[in-house]
Amino acid sequence: MKKNIFAYFLSITAILFVLSACSSSQEESTHSDSENEHSFHAENGDLRERTPSVSEAPNFLDDKHEQIQTVYAAVGQYQELLEYIPCYCGCGDSASHKDNYDCFIFENKENGEIVWDDHGTRCGTCLDTAVDSINMYNDGKSMKEIREYIDEKYKEGYAEPTPTPFPA
Repeated sequence: MKKNIFAYFLSITAILFVLSACSSSQEESTHSDSENEHSFHAENGDLRERTPSVSEAPNFLDDKHEQIQTVYAAVGQYQELLEYIPCYCGCGDSASHKDNYDCFIFENKENGEIVWDDHGTRCGTCLDTAVDSINMYNDGKSMKEIREYIDEKYKEGYAEPTPTPFPA
């Protein structure tokens, strides 16, 4: 199954060109149809939605490209990795994110519920960081090697990184 998920990552590049930067001004109306009793807007405007588990995708992904849906599904399986990978889109300041995982999943509840964040659906930097990190991990790279690669890739021309701890 992992091979099927990662086959889509190769073609995500096309989407990343379209989503080259995060948008801080998202139209409020784009989320109103997706909202239900399990979703709400954060102070920064991101839509958050609760599902029973990581295996159930949030409704806000329904109208998103299949590749974005695939990234969200993969992120849920790589929490340990992505919590050591910073994001360089500016979400540390704008959304108080601490790492790349936060761009997709706001909270893992003790009862197994997941509170998803739609920030990653409109940010090429977030998507690209997650895809690169997961692919490198599956190619046998260590968390430290992946972190060093991401830090080097985004060191110039991007926002300050999230305050993410370096892996041991």
